Amino acid sequence: MTSPAGSDQELVRAALEVAPAALSTSDVPVGAVVVAPDGSMLATAHNEREGRGDPTAHAEILALRAAAARFGDGWRLEGCTLAVTVEPCTMCAGALVLSRVARVVFGVWEPRTGAAGSLWDVVRDRRLNHRPEVVGGVLADDCAALLDTFFSGHRE
Repeated sequence: MTSPAGSDQELVRAALEVAPAALSTSDVPVGAVVVAPDGSMLATAHNEREGRGDPTAHAEILALRAAAARFGDGWRLEGCTLAVTVEPCTMCAGALVLSRVARVVFGVWEPRTGAAGSLWDVVRDRRLNHRPEVVGGVLADDCAALLDTFFSGHRE
């Protein structure tokens, strides 16, 4: 199933475009976008944990909050797609399930903290009442390159 907004590659590319804004606060460059079922862009966000001093200010959480303010009944994002440059962590995966997004599309897999199939698979846990479709590895090399550049500068 392809998102109404276009291809999964276009969605991850849009998330890649907003990710570098996180660098202004020395945050990990992760970007996220949420599109409505009709393909319109509801929200874009990047990591802001360092800038806000908020451990929950991940790109996905910020994008979900902004999208929920514009769509539906204030929190349900039924039929929407969230695209993010890195596999969501457990917090973000839980928020994706609770917000009722239809699809999660992401770039690079995160084997240490990923909760959409790598370390855990929160979003497809059969015990939960909502399970979005998951598409991972979209433009993975581009997403990994952005992270590699960031982390190589922090390890020197």
